Amino acid sequence: MMAKKKTFEESMKQLEQIVKELEDGDLPLEEALKKFEEGVALSKFCSQKLDETEKKVSILLKEPNGRISETPFLSGDALVKEED
Repeated sequence: MMAKKKTFEESMKQLEQIVKELEDGDLPLEEALKKFEEGVALSKFCSQKLDETEKKVSILLKEPNGRISETPFLSGDALVKEED
């Protein structure tokens, strides 16, 4: 079960560890199933956090006239505003 107030980064690190353990294939079936279930829960948590963050970013990018300007994130954290 996930601890309360777990951060996105902690959850992703834990999810990566679970994936590695499952890929190694050394776990007994019952333990692998428990890890898989934990991984699914972590994946849902991370997805929810990403959705919340996307909504916050959209609010921050909303222009004064109420129009949302799409500003994609590119590698290197560079921002490029899309033209209409």
